[in-house]
Amino acid sequence: MLRALLYILPLALTIYAFIDCLNTPEDETKHLPKVAWVFIILLFWIVGPIVWLAAGKLRRAPAGGGAPSPFSRGSRDRRSEWVAPDDNPEFLKSLREENQKDESLLEDWEADLRRREEELRKKDGDEQQDGGEGGSGKS
Repeated sequence: MLRALLYILPLALTIYAFIDCLNTPEDETKHLPKVAWVFIILLFWIVGPIVWLAAGKLRRAPAGGGAPSPFSRGSRDRRSEWVAPDDNPEFLKSLREENQKDESLLEDWEADLRRREEELRKKDGDEQQDGGEGGSGKS
């Protein structure tokens, strides 16, 4: 059992590092081009994967915050981390702006409705006055 572990563990580590290297974008690899890292991982069976995991790519800061590791360089060039909508100030700002637009549109609709109701009342009042005078003159 122990002998099998001596072969399975480095093989699993090599497979993991190989897949991790292939999935890493070219601009996030450090020190060497991505193709060179693939060759190092595959040719140097135990040392290659360990070196890749230790120094081969930029590591991102934890999602919960915290400082980046001292080994990561170029943290300004990294893509921004995903943030929950209720913690994202840009998303909250867009919601406020959208809410203000909706409120102003609603106010415009209400003002238009009041204006139309007033026009209908005036029109009904004019018709009643005209209808009342015309009816009394004919009788």
